[in-house]
Amino acid sequence: MSTIERITITLTAEMVQAVRSAVQAGEYASSSEIIREALRDWRHKRALQEQELKALRAKVQEGLSDIEKGRVHDFDPERIIRKGEQQLQNPEPSA
Repeated sequence: MSTIERITITLTAEMVQAVRSAVQAGEYASSSEIIREALRDWRHKRALQEQELKALRAKVQEGLSDIEKGRVHDFDPERIIRKGEQQLQNPEPSA
């Protein structure tokens, strides 16, 4: 088991009241338990953000690769409209 170390943190009066209320209501055994849960949630949130950032970077790299390989066209709204109209006139059969 890991060693427990005591630290001091500073919270706003509103945060302190929220912590104390949760302990008094029996939702948590101690203020330390609340802080530990908050830190676990914070680490989980950061891990999710890192995954999202990694996926975004992969998409950017994919786009750069498409540009490099000539798979990108200039934006042409008229071409997009024509393609949409063609798809509306000739819908593909449902699977």
